[in-house]
Amino acid sequence: MHTGLLHTHSALRWLGLFFMVAAIIDSGVRMKRPMKEGGPKFSLFALIIMHTQLIIGVLLYFVSPTIKGFMEAGDVMKNSLARFYVVEHAAMMIVAIAVLTVGYSKGKRAIDEAAKHRKIFFAYLIALIIIIVSIPWPIREVGAGRGWF
Repeated sequence: MHTGLLHTHSALRWLGLFFMVAAIIDSGVRMKRPMKEGGPKFSLFALIIMHTQLIIGVLLYFVSPTIKGFMEAGDVMKNSLARFYVVEHAAMMIVAIAVLTVGYSKGKRAIDEAAKHRKIFFAYLIALIIIIVSIPWPIREVGAGRGWF
C-alpha cells in the first residue's frame, strides 16, 4: 500500500505542477485582457489535483515506514532530515493548499473579471513557490537518492 501511495503521490506532483503553472499563465493573460468566455478551468483542475495530493500525503504520513522510523527514533527537531519529512514538508504543503483554496474562492467570488484572475494569479503563484521549496527534490539533501519520479 505504501509503495502505491508513494508512486501516486509522486506522479500527481508533476500533474499538479503542470496545472499550477498553466493556471498562473492563464490567469496572468486573462488579468491583462479579461475574457468572458471560459472560466478558470486550469485553476480548478490544479485545485482538485492538489487537494487529492493532500489526501494522499496525509495517508502516506500515517503509513510511511520512514515517518514511523523518524518518530520512533525521537529528537525529530534535532535531525534536519527527520524534521523536513515529519514537520516542514507536511506543514508547508498544508499552507500551500490553504493559500490555493482561499485564492480560488476569493477569485471565484470576485465580480470584476480582471480582479478574479488577479486573485487567482497571485494566490497560485505564492502557493507554487511554497510547493517548489517544500518538495524533496533529488538535487537537495532531503531528496538525495529518491529520484525524480
